[in-house]
Amino acid sequence: MTILFIVLIILASILLGAIVLIQNPKGGGLSGNIAGFSNQFMGVKQTTDVLEKGTWILASILVILCLVSALVINSSTGVQNDAIKNIPTTGSAPVQQSTPLPAPTTAPAK
Repeated sequence: MTILFIVLIILASILLGAIVLIQNPKGGGLSGNIAGFSNQFMGVKQTTDVLEKGTWILASILVILCLVSALVINSSTGVQNDAIKNIPTTGSAPVQQSTPLPAPTTAPAK
């Protein structure tokens, strides 16, 4: 199950990176000239809408996969690695006192 989540997260990350790199920050991106097609390839407005929706969808999928994998992987291992659960409660373990450091000795001035 862990391998499945890792593969899905990596795949979503690669696709998200590809979609982000396709976009042009100035609004051009795929909506510019592609292989000789001027503005006939899906239209200028539609291309940016598709890329923006794809970015939001893949980012959402990536966040959901990360959250679900953290819950599923933690519960499926059966090992409790929670540091908070291992803290002793008051009264169950004696509190250790730290010993003070000795005072520094100074040589007498001549």
